[in-house]
Amino acid sequence: MRENACLIKSYIRIDHIMIFKYCPGCGAKLTSQDLGDDKDVPWCGHCAKPWFPVFPVAMIALVYDDEGNVLLLRQNYISEKFCNLVSGYLIPGESAEECAVREIYEEAGLIVEKLTPVTTNWFAKKDMLMVGYFAKVGNAPLKLSTEVDDAFWCSKEKILDFLSDKPYSTSRLLAREFLRLAELS
Repeated sequence: MRENACLIKSYIRIDHIMIFKYCPGCGAKLTSQDLGDDKDVPWCGHCAKPWFPVFPVAMIALVYDDEGNVLLLRQNYISEKFCNLVSGYLIPGESAEECAVREIYEEAGLIVEKLTPVTTNWFAKKDMLMVGYFAKVGNAPLKLSTEVDDAFWCSKEKILDFLSDKPYSTSRLLAREFLRLAELS
C-alpha cells in the first residue's frame, strides 16, 4: 500500500512542467545525479535511469492557400480579442508533423499539400514547447470543428492586425517569418 501512495505523488508540477520525486517505473525515491553536462538530474538508483523534467509539446501551423492567404481561427476559449493559427498538443507516439496534418484536418477540414518546419519556440506562458510549421493547402471549403468559433482567409498584408502583439506569441513569430520570406520571393 505504501508503494502505491508514493506513485500517487511521484512528481511535483510547476505550472505545466513535471519534475519527478519518485520513479514512475518502480516508485523508489529519486536522488540527484550529475550526468555529463546535466547537473542535478533526478535519478532512480534501482532502475539505473534518469527522469528528466517533462513538459507539454504542441504544434502550431500557419496555414496558407494558393494565393498566399492565411487561415485565421477565432477560438473564444483561447482569446476573444485575437485570432489564432491552427495548433494542438501532440498525442503520445505521434510526430509533430503528423500532429500538424491531423490538427489542420480536424480544425479546418483541410488537406496539407506541403508542410515546412519553421521554428521551435518556448511558450513560457504555458511552459510548453511549440513546434512551428508553414502548411500549404489547396483551395477547398472550410469544415470547422466545434472548438473553432469562426475562421476566415486573410491576406498576408493584414495578418498581423489580427494576431496577439505579445512578445511570446508564437503565432506572431510565424506570421513575421512568413511575411519576411514573402518579401524575399
